[in-house]
Amino acid sequence: MKNLQILLKNRPVGIPKPSDFELFAAKVTNPNAGEVLVRNLWLSLDPYMRGRISNAKSYVNPVEIGEVMVGATVGEVVESLHPDFKVGDKVVGTLGWQLYATSKGDALRKIPDSQISLSAYLGVLGMPGVTAWIGVNKICFPKPGETLIVSAAAGAVGSTVGQIAKLIGCRVVGIAGGKKKCLHVVEELGFDACVDYKANNLHEDLEIACPNGIDVCFENVGAQIFDEVLSLVNPFARIALCGLVAQSSAIEAYRYLNIRNILVNRVRLQGFIVFDHMADWDNAVSELSQLLFADKLKYYETVANGLDSAPEAFIGMLQGANLGKQLVRLT
Repeated sequence: MKNLQILLKNRPVGIPKPSDFELFAAKVTNPNAGEVLVRNLWLSLDPYMRGRISNAKSYVNPVEIGEVMVGATVGEVVESLHPDFKVGDKVVGTLGWQLYATSKGDALRKIPDSQISLSAYLGVLGMPGVTAWIGVNKICFPKPGETLIVSAAAGAVGSTVGQIAKLIGCRVVGIAGGKKKCLHVVEELGFDACVDYKANNLHEDLEIACPNGIDVCFENVGAQIFDEVLSLVNPFARIALCGLVAQSSAIEAYRYLNIRNILVNRVRLQGFIVFDHMADWDNAVSELSQLLFADKLKYYETVANGLDSAPEAFIGMLQGANLGKQLVRLT
C-alpha cells in the first residue's frame, strides 16, 4: 500500500503558495509492538499551521523542510499491536497530512460511538471548540450584560466563542469579512451584531455595534482589527489573545497605535495555547457535547475532497475563504 503525504517543500514568504508543498507517495509503515496503524479519514486545517511552517521562534518547533505537514486527524485503527486499541476504533490525534500513520497510542483519543459526525471531533468537539471553551471560561470570565467581541467570528473558534458567550448572557459582537459571513453570524449563530472589516468603515462600525464599549475580547486576528478593538476597551476589560493570523504571513510587523489603552484602562491581556490546558479538555468536550445534543450550539464545515486538495484549501482558509471549520475529507 502507498501512503500519500503532503510534505513541506519551502518556507513560505508571505501568503503560502501551492509550490511550497509537495505530494509524496511513501510506503505504509507497519506497526511495531505497542503501536497502531491508523487510516486517516478527515484532516483538520487550522490557522496555527502558518506559524508552524515559519522558522520564527514559537511555542513548538517548526515543521522541517521535507517533513510531513502537521495537522490533526480523525481516523480508524486498521492494525493494532497495542492493548488499548482494537481494529475499527475511531481515534483523533495529530497524525499529519497523510493517509496512514503509526502511533504509540499515547496521543490518540478514542471517539465514542454517537450520532455526532466524526468530523466534529476536529472542530466543535476538537481543538477549536476546546480553545473557545477555555478562552471564554478560564481566561475571559464574561458576565451577563457585558459586551464580548470576537474576531474571525465565522470561523471554527470564533463561532463557538460567540455562542458560548450568548448562553452566559453577554451582548456578543463578531468581526468577519464580507456581508455573507456577517449575516451568517447574526442570523444563524445568534450574535447581536457583526462588523464587516472589509467595508472600510471599521472604527465607526465598531462604535455603533459596541455603544457601551468592550468588556471582553477574544482575539484571533490581530493587526488593524485588534488595534481598533483596543480603542474601545473599557476599564478592567479582559482579552484572550488566541491568534494573530493577520500577522502570520505579513512581511513587516504591524505597528499598534492604541496599545496604550491596555495600560490606561488596566486591561488584562493573556495569550494562551490550548495545549497548556489539557486538564480541562474532557470537561470542555463534555459540556460542548451536551450543548450540541440540546440544540444550543451550531457548527458549520467547509470541506475539500482528497489529500491533494489540502494545500489550496489551507491557503484559502488563511485568506478567509472558509465558513466555519475547514476540513479535508480523505476517503
